Amino acid sequence: MSVMKYLFDGYSFDPEKFELKDCGTLVAIEPQVFALLGLLIENRGRMVSKDEIAAEVWDNKIASDASIANRIKLARNAIGDDGNRQKSIRTIHGKGFRFVAETTVAETGAGLERRVQSVSENTPRVGGMQAEEQTKGHTKGTKPSIAILPFQFLGPTDPKSILTEAIPHDLIQALSRLRWMFVIARGSSFRFRSTVNEPQAIGAALGVKYVLTGSVENHGQELIITTELSDTRTGGAIWGERFTAKHDDVHQIRMEIIAKVIASLEVYIPLNEAQAARLNVSENLDSWSNYHLGIQHMYRFTKNDNEKAASYFKVATMQDPGFARAHAGLSFTSFQNAFLRYGGKQKDALLEMRRYAERSIELDPLDPFANFNMGRAVMLQGDLASSAYWLDKAIALSPNYSQGHYSHAFSTMLAGKTENSLPHYDTALALSPLDPFVYAMLAGRSLSLVIDGDYAQAAEAGERAAHAPGAHYIVDMIALIGHSLNEDPAKAQVWADKIRKHRPDANQSLFFASFPFSKSSIKDRLSDALGRYGF
Repeated sequence: MSVMKYLFDGYSFDPEKFELKDCGTLVAIEPQVFALLGLLIENRGRMVSKDEIAAEVWDNKIASDASIANRIKLARNAIGDDGNRQKSIRTIHGKGFRFVAETTVAETGAGLERRVQSVSENTPRVGGMQAEEQTKGHTKGTKPSIAILPFQFLGPTDPKSILTEAIPHDLIQALSRLRWMFVIARGSSFRFRSTVNEPQAIGAALGVKYVLTGSVENHGQELIITTELSDTRTGGAIWGERFTAKHDDVHQIRMEIIAKVIASLEVYIPLNEAQAARLNVSENLDSWSNYHLGIQHMYRFTKNDNEKAASYFKVATMQDPGFARAHAGLSFTSFQNAFLRYGGKQKDALLEMRRYAERSIELDPLDPFANFNMGRAVMLQGDLASSAYWLDKAIALSPNYSQGHYSHAFSTMLAGKTENSLPHYDTALALSPLDPFVYAMLAGRSLSLVIDGDYAQAAEAGERAAHAPGAHYIVDMIALIGHSLNEDPAKAQVWADKIRKHRPDANQSLFFASFPFSKSSIKDRLSDALGRYGF
């Protein structure tokens, strides 16, 4: 697996090996100074504030200006710079520091080294961030970035006003666990504590595409908390939510807000990024833009859209071979090919599904989306024990990842463990009621209820699933199963007719290839329900 190191002015900075070299010769450097230098280099497209330095290098402990100045001096000495020339580390008086040396990022591994990006302070700025150039004229895009600002307290000072900082702090900590988004540290975003700024101004100051703001209002015996996500490029609001809770439920509402915000960002930011990408000339699309366009087509759950999604993901991987999420996207589209028998090459689809999932894990083992796809890949191959491991890991990495909960429920359902599957289905639906996977969440819940023998609720959940956007013939078969076992032949026949109209070759073999239940008793019951209507 490749690693990255930074090259500037004859120096090489390798965070993986913890090495700083001057023309190949190791430079002695203290760990804290190395961490400070790394923080500046990795954020070279913007100013790094003193508060952010204290938060990242001193681990949120108090650091005096004198202590920071001393470490800056040592960092400069290590790379042949000083306070007068400031050729590499520039002081922004009273605010922070910025790394300004022209820097190349080199990808190394297996004896190979190649330059993938070159950035200097004169590189054009795109969306508040510096453009990153890749070989052959392609652009390697930057991931979506966000700043969480302190909330505003509406009304006179009150003990509950602590929530204006507590909730954003919790959100920063939770969002920092996501691998697909860059989150500005608390030390920088909280500098906007007492000011009201337009999203564009905040985007320019912090170099972010998105900003999340909010308010807390003490309204009698209730607290009213609002959140709003804005695009700093346009100033437009993308998503908002209003929460109401009794004073005694403060802790619960904090957890609810965190879960709701993270699940909503997983839906609305990719959607907004795809809309922005469509306005761009196709030749100018970077890897992240192609990825988000792929995601939008992927969630439409049709054969043509699945093919388009795969083509976007392939372009993204060509632009950035180390883009873990694009490889995971290819695993997802291969899963659809295998699950829904698109193209008829089942064996090839299964191999690709597993290969792309393994590559995404190899590139970024801490990405929940990569682990999610790995779990689904081995699940469809019938390895439910391994599937549970990868899906549990996806949830551990991002506890509010709705699709992780859904797939965990799916895997445990196939094993017949409905006491584990139903709570995860309910969690997934609560976290993301507008998720593209809602149809699948409801369909899986219906099958879990069938296994439990609750045929009335199973029929109701199956009916809702089949009417939800994205539903396909397999979901229609689940609706048929629910009504068949609930002894409602009229409704069951409606779904049988619909299945035959849209998928004449539908049969039990196709159904059970997509649902490899481990218990024969479950298969027998479902087989009987389908057999009553000629499948």
